[in-house]
Amino acid sequence: MPGSTGFWRDPALPHVESRRACRSRACYKPHSHPTFSIGAVDEGGSIFTGSKDGKVALGNGSLVLVPAGCVHACNPLPDTVWSYQMLHLDAQWLQTHAPALDGDTATVLHCPLRYAQFCAMHALLFSTAGASEKNAALLAFLGACASARADLLPSERKSVPLQLAPVLATLRAHPSASLRQLAQAAGLSPYQLIRVFRAATGMTPHAYQLNAHVNRARSRLQAGTALAQLAHELGFADQSHFQRVFKAHTGITPGRYR
Repeated sequence: MPGSTGFWRDPALPHVESRRACRSRACYKPHSHPTFSIGAVDEGGSIFTGSKDGKVALGNGSLVLVPAGCVHACNPLPDTVWSYQMLHLDAQWLQTHAPALDGDTATVLHCPLRYAQFCAMHALLFSTAGASEKNAALLAFLGACASARADLLPSERKSVPLQLAPVLATLRAHPSASLRQLAQAAGLSPYQLIRVFRAATGMTPHAYQLNAHVNRARSRLQAGTALAQLAHELGFADQSHFQRVFKAHTGITPGRYR
């Protein structure tokens, strides 16, 4: 069905969430997730940004491993549609069960065997199989990905500049802090902060705040929070503003996601 999207969640497996999109034209702004994400392209071409190689062309069978917090975007080629599958894993669960995949750098795999394994595992998640069987297939796939990733990437973790530590602390305590407040926390001018912050995170402070709001909204939407209430709590001007920002980051409206 053109333009269709399907979501999968299971209370018995709270550490994983999945989606399938068929013949989508959705485009995404640069963003990050609090989860470790794995994407697979089933049909069509797209451009991925966020890996050590800059912009990377993806095609049928491409896999992308995106660590939690890694700024990235993946969009179809101009005037085309694409189909893809997306898996989101709780970051703490991943550190316990597949620590070799943890890191800061996105990885692109062009491996037919890994793609076939992903598709089989993903189809199992959407099936009526038991939770233990699904979890076993997930762990087996992650182990295979860890081996493939180890051949491509170094294990060093990139650190955030010390001068941004008070800025990130301010954002955790006050998610809607103004640019002036953030600049004062770092001892920089607003222009200097934007330049340093973007170099370190891949986003401006404002884009970082919007992305954080969207990530918080995901869990609140799953809990059934009303859209108007959520928009107010997250500091959006109104519900329409919240919906536009959420869709720009996720490719779907908050009501549909919920």
